[in-house]
Amino acid sequence: MKHTETEKPPLMLQRARDLTLPSREAMLQRSPSVKQFWDGNKLLLQEAWKEWEESNNDPFFIPDDSLLDERLRNAVEQAWEDPSKELTVQDLWQEVSPGVFQCPFFDPERLADLRHYLDNVANAEIPLRPPYGIVLNRHGAMLDPRSEGYLAAPNFQTFYRVLLNKYMRPIARLLFPEIVGYDTQTFGFSIQYQAEMDTSLRLHTDASAATLNVNINLPDEAFTGSEVDFYDPHKGEVNRLTFKPGMAMLHRGNVAHAAQPITSGKRSNFVLWLYGDRMQIPSSQNQLKRVSPNVRWSLPPENYDDVAPF
Repeated sequence: MKHTETEKPPLMLQRARDLTLPSREAMLQRSPSVKQFWDGNKLLLQEAWKEWEESNNDPFFIPDDSLLDERLRNAVEQAWEDPSKELTVQDLWQEVSPGVFQCPFFDPERLADLRHYLDNVANAEIPLRPPYGIVLNRHGAMLDPRSEGYLAAPNFQTFYRVLLNKYMRPIARLLFPEIVGYDTQTFGFSIQYQAEMDTSLRLHTDASAATLNVNINLPDEAFTGSEVDFYDPHKGEVNRLTFKPGMAMLHRGNVAHAAQPITSGKRSNFVLWLYGDRMQIPSSQNQLKRVSPNVRWSLPPENYDDVAPF
């Protein structure tokens, strides 16, 4: 049924809640009907998320960068004001495997606010498309507007852009100078590993110039297993790493990595990507780019394409 612009948002929210999400089997098989579902309901779902946000029963919390680790937040603020101070940001990131850096990202004491918000999202009864690229994750969601069935709540989208534009891009440029020019486009999803459900992810590389993977488990939300393996091509061995709630790992997309099976509990993550127009990424033949701090701490033109990796 065609929806008119005169319909009130509550009607759109109810229409969205009345939709039947495509089956897991249809999504795994990439059935044409799945794409038709998301394409045909795109505007309806966007309007539904707007109305949900306006009527959200938790009006006092809007996600913003106050959720981030204070030291990181302050260092990034200073670098945006004076890019010559960017080394203070770099010093917060520890190289834990070749080309893999780790840093406290979200404040563990604030993760309960973020997770409460995401629980409200999950309970909104608005269809969300789970990530089905390498695997189909049951409890994840697509975060970027170029993705079908993404989390279109306007306040979340503002927060998502802050994470990518204010934090991830300049930090990735600082640690991986060769990605400059291959970081104009974005991609993001949430994912959850849960014992006896979606338990692991095989060894792979990402179709990104840089990947930011943030653990959003609560401090008391324990799990076993689910370590992240990073392949070290120089030594021909695997470095097995784990990260605590709020901790982020930032690495080049071409670093091979895998998630070990989770054996108890659950592990929840945000995964954010940067890449160039039409999904271009730097090759191993790319020469190292020498750019000034002012270039690193700047925004590329807002020329978003609609190419999604999956």
